[in-house]
Amino acid sequence: MAELWGLLADEDRLRVFAALALGARSLVEVAERSGVEARVAVRALKRLEKGGVVARFGNDWELRRDVITEQARRTATPPPAFDDEGLAPEQASVLRAFLRDGRLATVPAARSKRLVVLDHIAKVFDIGVRYSEREVDALLHVFHPDHAALRRYLVDEGFLTREAGIYWRSGGSVDL
Repeated sequence: MAELWGLLADEDRLRVFAALALGARSLVEVAERSGVEARVAVRALKRLEKGGVVARFGNDWELRRDVITEQARRTATPPPAFDDEGLAPEQASVLRAFLRDGRLATVPAARSKRLVVLDHIAKVFDIGVRYSEREVDALLHVFHPDHAALRRYLVDEGFLTREAGIYWRSGGSVDL
C-alpha cells in the first residue's frame, strides 16, 4: 500500500488514476477527464502501469482493481484486541472464545453469543454516520472474510439499519 500511496502522491498521477476510476479508458478520455495534457497523461499512465495498478489493453487503459483490492486486504490491520475492562465476565468469555487477534474465528451458532460478538463488531460504526454498502463491507472484512453474512446479521439483529443502500448504526452498546 505504501507504493500505491507513493504513486498517488504526484498530482498528475492522482488525476489520471481518478479519471480511470471514473471510467475513462482511452488516452484522449484520460487526458480530458484528468485535465492534464496528453503527454503528461501518457507519462503518468506508464508510471502507474510500472507500479502495477494500471494495465493497457490495446489502446485502452484500466485500473487493476484486483491488484488494488488484494493489496488492501493483505495490508489491512486487524482491529485491536478487545478490552474486557467494563465487560461482564460472560461477555468477555464469549469474545475471548470467538475472536483471535481481533478477527472473528467463527460466527457463533448460539444467538446469545452471536449478539455479544455483533455488539462488539458494531462499535466500529460511528453513531450518526451514514455508510455505503462498500464502506460497510470494507469495515466488516477486517473482522471476517464473509462480510456479507456479518452485514446481514447486523441488520437483522438491529445493530445497523439499511435504507436505499445506505447503512447507519442503530443499536448496540456504546463505549464511553
